Amino acid sequence: MNFNRIFSIVLRQFYLMRGNFPRFLTLFIWIVVDIILWGFMTRYLNGVAATAYNFIPAVLGAVLLWDFLIRVMQGISMAFMEDSWSRNLLNVFASPISVGEYLSGLVLSSIATSLIGLIIMIALATAIFGLSLFAYGPMVLPFLFILFLTGIALGILATGIMLRFGPSAEWLIWPLPAILSPFAGVFYPLSVLPHWMQIVAHTLPPSYVFEGLRAIASGHTVSSAPLMWGLALAVIYTAGACLFFIHIHRKVVRTGQLARFSAETG
Repeated sequence: MNFNRIFSIVLRQFYLMRGNFPRFLTLFIWIVVDIILWGFMTRYLNGVAATAYNFIPAVLGAVLLWDFLIRVMQGISMAFMEDSWSRNLLNVFASPISVGEYLSGLVLSSIATSLIGLIIMIALATAIFGLSLFAYGPMVLPFLFILFLTGIALGILATGIMLRFGPSAEWLIWPLPAILSPFAGVFYPLSVLPHWMQIVAHTLPPSYVFEGLRAIASGHTVSSAPLMWGLALAVIYTAGACLFFIHIHRKVVRTGQLARFSAETG
């Protein structure tokens, strides 16, 4: 791989952000709203709950981690959409850049944008609501890594879908995290789900993260076996998403659909 080509993808996203303040604002405006809204909700729940259970790490921590996954996914898909909206996709793939280099550039740009969002979320949640995510020790790092890989898998899958079906398919992408969230058990244990939903949930890496988060918030230890299984699933899905994108890319190039894709307006 040529690092200069990979860096060019990242540099393009940097220039887009630098030259457009509203676009830069979208990096953190929605996550600020989420943290503030759910933060006050957890304060209210702590005030009316009959038990001494602390909802802040269980609920606000879940919101923070789920938003991080969404930021990672959207960091990849939005970068691809920028090329689509500007009709630059054909130019990108007509250049010497390989599919692997292009995907690597999208992932690196997503890392940068999602880290900005994560830092802002942690700072807000800690300063305003007293959520000390890293007070739970190194166990938080596997949580973040599993969600990071899952976000990459979803982002690459989303770009493959848009590449296959055209720019109008972006409307299939926006609700994707919302569709997965009931199965991932972001705000409730998987035991409350119907049996068939539990089966689906156990195939999703985030479900192991949020079950572990609730265990930590309740003062219990987290077994490493479920997290290892969640990590393995995340790696498999990420590899599968990359293979899916490569397959779709070859197909649209072979059939000439890539040129028609770049000519579409929506």
